[in-house]
Amino acid sequence: MVSHTDPIAPILIALMLMACAAAIAGRLMSRFGQAAVLGELLIGVLVGNVGYLCQQPSITVIREGEVVSTIVQTALLQEITVGQAARKVLPPGTQTEQIAKILEGPEGLKVLDVYSFVDQVSRIAIIILLFLVGLETSLAEMREVGKSALTVGVLGVVLPLALGLLVTHLLVADSSFAVHLFIGGILTATSVGITARVLRDLGQANRPESKIILGAAVIDDVLGLLVLAVVTALVVTGSIHLRNILGITLKAIAFLVGSIGIGMWITPRIVRRLARLELKNMKLLFGVGFAFLLSWLANLAGLATIIGAFAAGLILEHFFDKELQGFSLRDMLSPLESLIVPIFFILMGLQVKLETFNNLKVVSLALALTMAAIAGKIFSGLPAGRSLNRLAIGIGMMPRGEVGLIFAGIGRGLAVVNDSVFASVVIMVIVTTLFTPPLLKMTLTQNLREGTSVSA
Repeated sequence: MVSHTDPIAPILIALMLMACAAAIAGRLMSRFGQAAVLGELLIGVLVGNVGYLCQQPSITVIREGEVVSTIVQTALLQEITVGQAARKVLPPGTQTEQIAKILEGPEGLKVLDVYSFVDQVSRIAIIILLFLVGLETSLAEMREVGKSALTVGVLGVVLPLALGLLVTHLLVADSSFAVHLFIGGILTATSVGITARVLRDLGQANRPESKIILGAAVIDDVLGLLVLAVVTALVVTGSIHLRNILGITLKAIAFLVGSIGIGMWITPRIVRRLARLELKNMKLLFGVGFAFLLSWLANLAGLATIIGAFAAGLILEHFFDKELQGFSLRDMLSPLESLIVPIFFILMGLQVKLETFNNLKVVSLALALTMAAIAGKIFSGLPAGRSLNRLAIGIGMMPRGEVGLIFAGIGRGLAVVNDSVFASVVIMVIVTTLFTPPLLKMTLTQNLREGTSVSA
């Protein structure tokens, strides 16, 4: 008797479990005054390592990350089994044999289906996330905070990048300069969402320090995306020369400036014409379609897709919801964000191999990267001016949150970030995200009690 099983069934279970785990962990963290993303990341770390110890097939394979795609490609190109490909791609050892047996066994195809689904959804998730970040980024507000925010934002990129290069040169000396540059690029990230949430909860969003923090964090994000674009292109081309760096930098700037400039000129005209057609769900379809289109164009230009998504959000932010009636695009995307974005963060947590911390070198790298990440942002607040709380500004720039994880995930996908470095980066993200809310709250409330500005 032939039994029929729908191949979508294990994927449905995986999606349901990840969504429930993310919701519970995020809610738990929120009750402790922490960002929900931290709970999603930690639950991924917990499930990934417990599942591995219990030899759960899907988790054992998924925690290998992008290398699974390499295994499948190797099997197809060399016309061998996926188990044989795993033994070729992965380093010899007990763990490799375990993965090979899973892929060769009766559950192998189901495991690969689950991995493929989770991987593809997580890629869409970061495009949606960066599109939403762009929608919440006001170019007008960036201009208002002016020189102080620009100086803090630029320094908030330059200092962590320089410190990251120093740390990797000392502790990961056997790696290429491209690897050092990518790790330094990860340290430049700033999670504006976490800081904004803390400032709103404290009722301090309108303070000069708050405006500088948010403006600088946005500038920091733009510059960080440029750094990511340059480093990614250098890694892909495998060539690091001054002319290449300048060329890729100019291309990234040209794409951002060009897409935003042309988009702001032509998109309102298109939207006004489409509005007359009164098509059902046109706002949602056009908004998401526009984000996907610019993401595709960014990839076509040799840049990260998230740069296109961010540019799309910046373009639509200043007029889209005003031109079209109904709910805001942000509200319309909220259910989709709640469903798929946590999958990305859980996947990042699943890929953190705690066994790598048995190596003292990995622990040292994690500590050094965390110290460099904190110091780089703290000192970026110094140029803000003596009349302002410069320490609070620096602390506000400190959390890496989802932005740092996105950078790390891309690096892992490019095989630039190995297991040890990835685990160290995730620890850095956890520490900076965990400590920012209480430290920011302490510095701002102390400032209010004293009635004077505190200088760093």
